[in-house]
Amino acid sequence: MTLDRSVLLFAGAMTLLSVVLTTYISPHFVWFTVFIGANLIQSSLTGVCPAAWAFNALGVQKGCAFE
Repeated sequence: MTLDRSVLLFAGAMTLLSVVLTTYISPHFVWFTVFIGANLIQSSLTGVCPAAWAFNALGVQKGCAFE
């Protein structure tokens, strides 16, 4: 799996997790969803993605988006 797909998988999983937490634990977890969305927007505008750095440090093979 490439870095690009790993970041997309992680973002999707965290979004679904935040929805489950908001639904079953506390409505305040909606802020986790907001954080994820804001991070995705920031990453698309600046090209800076902390998750990509983390996966890169773990040795995930680079794709074409996060070079």
